[in-house]
Amino acid sequence: MGVISSLAEAVAELVHDGDSVALEGFTHLIPTAAGQEIIRQGRRDLTLIRMTPDIVYDQLIGAGCARKLIFSWAGNPGVGSLHRFRDAVQRGWPRPLEIEEHSHAGMANRYVAGASGLPFAVLRGYVGTDLVAHTPTIAPITCPFTGEELTAVPALNPDVGIVHAQRADRHGNVQAWGITGVHKEVVLAAKRSLVTVEEIVDELEPRPGAMVLPGWALTRVARVPGGAHPSYAMDYSDRDNDYYQQWDEISRDRETFTRWLDEHVLATTTTDSAYGGAP
Repeated sequence: MGVISSLAEAVAELVHDGDSVALEGFTHLIPTAAGQEIIRQGRRDLTLIRMTPDIVYDQLIGAGCARKLIFSWAGNPGVGSLHRFRDAVQRGWPRPLEIEEHSHAGMANRYVAGASGLPFAVLRGYVGTDLVAHTPTIAPITCPFTGEELTAVPALNPDVGIVHAQRADRHGNVQAWGITGVHKEVVLAAKRSLVTVEEIVDELEPRPGAMVLPGWALTRVARVPGGAHPSYAMDYSDRDNDYYQQWDEISRDRETFTRWLDEHVLATTTTDSAYGGAP
């Protein structure tokens, strides 16, 4: 019921070894602080789910948290490859990583199906791609009314869905605006959910284009100012482009990455200013 707690308490309660975990946010409101807290608490054998795995998933994979990745596009946006992701897939470091690749549309529809209580989603996507031949969770299906051949993908119901938002009230209702991606869908599809927010207020004021996630649909809410860094939270912070560029160099080398992990994640706490500075 949208219980307000610290980030460390929320992750300890909600995220367990072997869970499927979706941290969503499309260029905006990415829950980086929550991902780093998962690393800090040493979770292992996770199935990570994300439409656009970027830096926070590179960090989780490099830290050895992930067993499998279910995703669509993956990369360091505006910069290049995810080097820890590539190292895990190509060389099994720090452990082998199983991958299941979909399109953006396929992933979004899988969340919608999960949120709707349906076993699968149907769409016209994937036609002309190689994904059907390489991904067993994509299957052709014939429309019983028109005979048209379509594509079916199974619903996504993560054990834990995690997103970032601008604010929550003291009853655990959350308000987000700007690019909200699949925030609503992943929260409603997940068995348990966590929303980190920039601030907690007495009352949520109406705002054009804003979305409210009701407290009854959430499990935990944690106040984490700057929790989306290096992505941004509209009206609260800007995108840290330097961080993304620096990450390319940090993540290329295992030793450099391991040193960064020790100094900037494992040696910090959620009350530190780790989310506002350079990587």
